[in-house]
Amino acid sequence: MDLLSRKYAMQTLCAVGALEPVRYGELETAFGDVSSSTLSARLEDLTGAGLLEREQYDEIPPRVEYRLSDDGEELCERLEPVLAWVRERES
Repeated sequence: MDLLSRKYAMQTLCAVGALEPVRYGELETAFGDVSSSTLSARLEDLTGAGLLEREQYDEIPPRVEYRLSDDGEELCERLEPVLAWVRERES
């Protein structure tokens, strides 16, 4: 629960689910107002918790893609109604 209460954790998880496979720059563009350090920290936290999978390709320039793990996919499905409710209240 501590992880999900961190800033942008739920949004990052669901954004990866909506855009997967997704690269860091695509997520940064999707959020617009999130700092690079916060986004990097959330991706690291969610990957460490087993909710995201990170694949790094041996290319130049380096390429990293994120996808939901099975647990992340289940959690994202459960969080989507909550995030939709929040978006409705913000409008």
